[in-house]
Amino acid sequence: MSVFDLNEEAGQALCDELGPDRAIFHAVDVCDDKQVADAVKATVDSFGTIHININAAGIPAPTKILDREGSPCDLGKFAKVININLIGLFNAMSKCVAVMAKNDPENGEERGVVVNVSSGAAYEGQIGQAGYSASKAGVIGLNIPAARELGAVGVRVNAIAPGLFGTPLVMGLGDKVVSSLVETVEAPRRMGDMREFAHTCRYIVENAYLNGETIRLDAATRLKAK
Repeated sequence: MSVFDLNEEAGQALCDELGPDRAIFHAVDVCDDKQVADAVKATVDSFGTIHININAAGIPAPTKILDREGSPCDLGKFAKVININLIGLFNAMSKCVAVMAKNDPENGEERGVVVNVSSGAAYEGQIGQAGYSASKAGVIGLNIPAARELGAVGVRVNAIAPGLFGTPLVMGLGDKVVSSLVETVEAPRRMGDMREFAHTCRYIVENAYLNGETIRLDAATRLKAK
């Protein structure tokens, strides 16, 4: 396994826990074309190829279209969210898929699987989530064209749209915000367990007939306007 992240301390700790023969870490900005290309090459050099690509990079960055004075949103702020959450995801996906396409097909048909991480906000974005919701909707929009194109080379593409999970991104919102978000969860009324997310990734990888789909993993939660 190869871990790409900007958080070197956390990424390296995970790889140390798994062991150097099973996992390696690369400090990567997914928006940087060369950094991603170099990290993908290093992954292939270490493990021989790539079979599974899970793309989960993302930032929330609140973006209201108009501020309190009625002025338009700073374009750079909106662009940063799109660049990381959508363009960065595409950057990593495309480079990993280029490697997968060269694999020998398993059972004569499959060479690799891509799992892209979207969000429930792609469907019911809240006020202030214009950039985040747009970026995550774009991830879902990749499913069908990517699945249709890459089916020819034996690569499946699916997405997960998670609800409330205790990720660093969510926990960084603060206890008060997190507590209010938990109250919006339907059933079970709690944050998702990352083992449940991992189980969904595994299901997508193992089910060879699942392609071009988005799985909502959100305990039936539908976000309110605010």
